[in-house]
Amino acid sequence: MTCTVGIDIGSGVVKTVLFDGEKWLARRCERIRKRDNMQLARDTYNEVIEEARLKPADVHYVATTGEGENVAFATGHFYSMTTHARGGVHLRPDARAVVDIGALNGRAIYIDERGKVLSYKMTSQCASGSGQFLENIARYLGVAVEEIGPLSRSAKTPEKISSICAVLAETDVINMVSRAIPTPDILKGIHVSMASRLVKLLKVTGITKGTVLLTGGLALDEGLLAALQEELVNEKVTGLSAVNHPDSIYAGAIGAALWGGFRHDKLKELQARVAA
Repeated sequence: MTCTVGIDIGSGVVKTVLFDGEKWLARRCERIRKRDNMQLARDTYNEVIEEARLKPADVHYVATTGEGENVAFATGHFYSMTTHARGGVHLRPDARAVVDIGALNGRAIYIDERGKVLSYKMTSQCASGSGQFLENIARYLGVAVEEIGPLSRSAKTPEKISSICAVLAETDVINMVSRAIPTPDILKGIHVSMASRLVKLLKVTGITKGTVLLTGGLALDEGLLAALQEELVNEKVTGLSAVNHPDSIYAGAIGAALWGGFRHDKLKELQARVAA
């Protein structure tokens, strides 16, 4: 049994998973807020191995990704693009692209059936197509994060955000509120704007057909998923279908754990050959 832990430290959330080969043993997801992310990494690591009734010595590899390169107890670190690609294929074996939408940016990753990255394109950190931007707008509108998706889907006449810059886009929203634009229409408009940029990113990667899996913090936003599906139709990108998965937020951590297990096994094989 090869036990590996994957820790994905994002800008807003720490995700930690424990795997036995390719089987789940435990998982944790903690919002950082104003807490120390390194301490959260340690705490969630302790919690997953305790839940699985293991000891630190039973874990063969601790793999980090995202902003986790400075986790002191980690065995190795993996680039987040490769971990989201590998985690995406684990969750959806038919996925041929991953759209990772985090707190600060979004990116489209074109992959093959093994989870190998073929090409990618990402937004800038100041873009309005990010999780932090959407949370800021929801807070201004007095809407809970879990209400964003359902409200967006109830919109009648979406008011699209034109600005790419997050600061200018927030100004647009303030103007909409002053014009008494309904909250659902504002949220749907934001989702449509975000979806439009994500479709453009997908086009640049070169993918023309297959399943697109949403990962990251906004992956389960049903309003964003619906807007992305609509935008693919509007842009006549008929070969792509957008989906999410209940565990989409863990994709990076899953990929880190799986790559960690792969690296551990390869090193073990190499050591055996040298010893022989």
